[in-house]
Amino acid sequence: MKQKVYDLIGVGIGPFNLGLAALMDPIKEMDTLFFEQKEQFNWHPGMLIEGTRLQVPFMADLVTMADPTNPYSYLNYLKHHNRLYHFYFLQRLEMPRNEYNHYCQWAANQLESCQFGSKVLAVVPIGKPVGRYEITVEKLTTGETETYVAKNIILGVGTIPSLPKALQDLPEEDVFHSSTFLDHTERCKQAKKITVIGSGQSSAEIFRELLKERQEYGYSLNWVTRSQGFFPMEETRLSLEHFSPEYVDYFYDLPQEQKDDIFKGQQLLYKGISPHTITDIYNLLYEQSVGGKDMDVMLMPLTEINGVREKEDGTGYEVECRQWQKGENFLLDSEVIIAGTGYRPLIPKCLQDLEEIIDWDEQGRYHVSKDYRLNLTCEASSHIFVHSGMQHTHGVGSTNLGLAVNRNKIIINQLAEKEIYPVLEGNIFQQFERNE
Repeated sequence: MKQKVYDLIGVGIGPFNLGLAALMDPIKEMDTLFFEQKEQFNWHPGMLIEGTRLQVPFMADLVTMADPTNPYSYLNYLKHHNRLYHFYFLQRLEMPRNEYNHYCQWAANQLESCQFGSKVLAVVPIGKPVGRYEITVEKLTTGETETYVAKNIILGVGTIPSLPKALQDLPEEDVFHSSTFLDHTERCKQAKKITVIGSGQSSAEIFRELLKERQEYGYSLNWVTRSQGFFPMEETRLSLEHFSPEYVDYFYDLPQEQKDDIFKGQQLLYKGISPHTITDIYNLLYEQSVGGKDMDVMLMPLTEINGVREKEDGTGYEVECRQWQKGENFLLDSEVIIAGTGYRPLIPKCLQDLEEIIDWDEQGRYHVSKDYRLNLTCEASSHIFVHSGMQHTHGVGSTNLGLAVNRNKIIINQLAEKEIYPVLEGNIFQQFERNE
């Protein structure tokens, strides 16, 4: 029998590919599948700390920015769970992070195109010019493998935790990345000294959680960052217009060297701390210091970590620090070290058969077209779309949940070779360049 050819197969099911699956679900003339090796959707489970929330409004769900009437919207989720009035009375735009995870699980469980427990082993190009891709998938519950053929593929594998060299090769129960924080809460409660590294949202949320419980468990607490301060994310209205289709288009057309320079200076657009989190932390510090109490809490900006070594008596670690602005070195004692040191793009092993036809830049990054296709070194009528690894080409909005929906609209319209979802202009008040 002739093997079925899918219009699109997705590798990985995170929020971006899940949103794509939800928007493609009503398009009956197109056949799609999405594979994920995890048993169910789970979005940063190690950071689903109670009281945390998304840094974007609820409208940045899977579908609303493309089609508010889609059945997989967050508001429809609330309706099905009898939570519309609860959210209404909450009177805020951001949804709780654990509810966002539950919302995505609700959507994923209904989408027949999303197959979990399915690991993509290989993606092989077929034909010259490339006209198809053969995808080999292992069903993890049985160990059996199956092959599928697709006209196009999309990579939605996301990122992986980035741990600095100074923190590598140390016992994971004591020195770990922020992404696994909830797996280590019992270890933190037993420690006498804890150090949190980094000045982004994850580090701030972990520091806040540890600060809340510090008096009960009696540990000392350090918060250290190389940054010049614990700065809030830039969330003023005109600054948020950098997360718009118009800014993506403007940024994309700049020379690559200039894009790299610009991106380095935009960290507070996407790496800062939500103001409400900073307020919570300061309130806790204030309340715990009433009456001149010795808090045994230290916040240290301008401080880089150059090494970590185990203490000879086995009671923890010496953290080699340097106040880089004054050039002063010092040591910190700590039993537990938590690294909120961000993430890096993942290039999955299943792409090994595609490496020769993918066009890489001199830094080993994808060359990505404006409409989110990988540039290839050979002729092809079939495309490889990407959801990650393109901050260098498309800028700060590459990981933004709201802009992901616009990206999915563009991808769907290309696949359909017609306009399914209108890509609207005039979304912002600024002009990033002079339009005649």
